[in-house]
Amino acid sequence: MMKSTNRVFCAFAALAFSIGIYAQSGTNSPYSQYGLGVLSDQTSGFNRGMNGVGLGFREHNQVNFINPASYSAVDSLSFIFDVGFSGQITNFNESGKKINAKNADFEYAVAAFRVAKGFGVSFGILPYTNVGYNYTSSTPGSNVLSTTYSNSYYGEGGLHQVYVGLGYQLFKGFSLGANVSYLWGRYDKTVTNSYSDSYAKTIQKVYSASVTNYKLDFGVQYAFAVDKKNEFTLGATYSPGHDIGGNPSCVVTSTNPTTSTPETAPYSLKDGLKIPTTVGAGLAWNNANRIKLGVDYSFQKWSGIGFPVYVVNNQVPAYVMNNDYYSDRHKINVGGDFCGDENNRSFLKRLHFRAGASYATPYYKINGQDGPSEISVSAGLGIPIMNSYNNRSMLNISGQWVRTSAKNFIKENTFRINIGLTFNERWFMKWKVD
Repeated sequence: MMKSTNRVFCAFAALAFSIGIYAQSGTNSPYSQYGLGVLSDQTSGFNRGMNGVGLGFREHNQVNFINPASYSAVDSLSFIFDVGFSGQITNFNESGKKINAKNADFEYAVAAFRVAKGFGVSFGILPYTNVGYNYTSSTPGSNVLSTTYSNSYYGEGGLHQVYVGLGYQLFKGFSLGANVSYLWGRYDKTVTNSYSDSYAKTIQKVYSASVTNYKLDFGVQYAFAVDKKNEFTLGATYSPGHDIGGNPSCVVTSTNPTTSTPETAPYSLKDGLKIPTTVGAGLAWNNANRIKLGVDYSFQKWSGIGFPVYVVNNQVPAYVMNNDYYSDRHKINVGGDFCGDENNRSFLKRLHFRAGASYATPYYKINGQDGPSEISVSAGLGIPIMNSYNNRSMLNISGQWVRTSAKNFIKENTFRINIGLTFNERWFMKWKVD
């Protein structure tokens, strides 16, 4: 028992180390300048092969943190530790002009184990949003001197969460669970307006916010068998929306090129940031652990939430809340997993083949117009790790194509490789020696 306790402590230490090296940004998208940034795919390696499906999945050998009720299905005697990374190439296309960008990111680190029959525990670190972009746009002037007007945009940061979750089977087939998260992070977004005319002022606006708050996620699952081989599971999740503070600020600096003397005007709002109420529902079909298919739907109530913006009305500047900034977000995922026989000694029969697709509407507006919608598809493999020491661990690899586009705005095509390594060991087994 002491060895098992020490190993759990080591897992917590590994999680703390992961927090220390957590990347500040996992995107190069100009769209991450809007709202809280690009919403992260809060899924693990096996989910990503199915393009995020999982609200109705009950996995005994994977950490399915998108529905905490699933922790009740974790194998006894096991300790599961899962880490994920990704690398991507994105093509940006605007009015026929194309450019590519690459980046890699540490995605998540999670763990789960069972403490009693039908009672599982999980903990880990996940991304919530990502902010990362750096680009410039120029517009030729119409006056005689042909003064060029340029805007430079730069941003970095994002929000992250560390969670602890419980899942409990209340009675046969019915489980409930909850994740309690510490939500933290900051973003810094800079817009610089400049002119080629040496007599025109340069204006720089720096938007910042720093968040330390909480996040709650609740889940339920009900599994029922229709015969000896086929089982259906209904899953549902709920996350209450609330203020997360942040105290967003905007610092406007105007510099006269003749005197090089800056004039600074700071603005700030108390609190000002909020996360939405989120609900989700999913249905999964399991055929003898060989074929698993699922469909999920999620809804985020962003509309009505204000976001701080800098405005100038009648030459009077102000930093105010815009209550028409966000839009409700809808997302639907479909996906499946096929495995010949996960308990077979044959390597090929234990392979998992996965695929999925999804569609999501935007959660913000750009100049009053709907932001970009998102279409994505994925395919992946679950590769068993088989050796004399451990035959329960798995390498999850998937490829994902994501198209993000909005009318009259930049189109993004991203190809992403997701890698998740799931260590699954029998840490809590009591060995007997005759």
